[in-house]
Amino acid sequence: MAAFREYSDKYPFRMRSETPDIAIELSLQPLRAFRPDGIIFFSDILTPLPGMGIEFDMVKGKGPVIANPMRSTEHLKQLTPLSDPASRLPFINTILSTLRKEADSNGVTLLGFIGTPWTLAAYSMEGKADKDCKETKKIMFHNPALLHSFLDFLTEQLIVYAGYQIESGAQVIQLFDSWAHHLSPAQFAEFSLPYMERITVALKAKYPHVPVIMHANGGTGKLELMRDSAADVIGLDWAVDMKDARQQLAGKRVQGNVDPMSLFGPEEVIRAEVERCLRAAGPRGHILNVGHGVVQGTPESSVALFCQLARESGAIHAKAAANGARQPVLV
Repeated sequence: MAAFREYSDKYPFRMRSETPDIAIELSLQPLRAFRPDGIIFFSDILTPLPGMGIEFDMVKGKGPVIANPMRSTEHLKQLTPLSDPASRLPFINTILSTLRKEADSNGVTLLGFIGTPWTLAAYSMEGKADKDCKETKKIMFHNPALLHSFLDFLTEQLIVYAGYQIESGAQVIQLFDSWAHHLSPAQFAEFSLPYMERITVALKAKYPHVPVIMHANGGTGKLELMRDSAADVIGLDWAVDMKDARQQLAGKRVQGNVDPMSLFGPEEVIRAEVERCLRAAGPRGHILNVGHGVVQGTPESSVALFCQLARESGAIHAKAAANGARQPVLV
């Protein structure tokens, strides 16, 4: 957004995400512009890492950089449990508690989020974004015990961090497994899903009123593994057929599936993509969304149209039913 760039061109990322007044403003910009059903607080999946002793910087044009990657048992022993997030990450409470008041006054929902243990481990071991995830994969194959130990550590800290978000005002928590596409189904079943599930089960036990969304980017070939998850909603990228996903997930609520690049297309393409997704998903148990995130440079008018079509989705389904389109029966 142009309004967002006024801040991103002036202030570094961590200053924006850790300064409450700025983060609150950036969180509210999409609400004012597009009137979606929720507010997502402006932050990053790496935000809790410094509270554990893993420092990072966000370098413009490169993304996150961790100068001292975590690649040894000795380093793992030096990390600090996130036992008191209020003292180490106090800005989170200020941001979320303020946004909760805004959400309540606007009749929308406040969404918090965390990265999954696998994704945070991969960033921490690579030290940067890497298309091959080479260093982490080498550790996976040569020293899986170290990787499992790190995943176990991160899982416990992320349970605390997600709970802190909820107690600060978040009404929904989404788990982002942004690097799941680096894993085969068997690797996902060993190194990612069990740790995601531990977080989900812990949150549902302590905060049963808070829905949990589980999103694995690159989830194609992994959906059946997530079918029995305790998560309330499974996020879908755009590489999976919605009808197939519905069958594999056995009626579980789903989110997403629209290719974010379609928002660079003309209006008729955006409308067609949204209608295709809605018809395949059926009229119940689907949150319309793009498959991973709005790409930088997407026309703001296209995002506005997408949100408008979401609000009109009931009418779109009714029209499809009237035209005789076959709809799966979903709860």
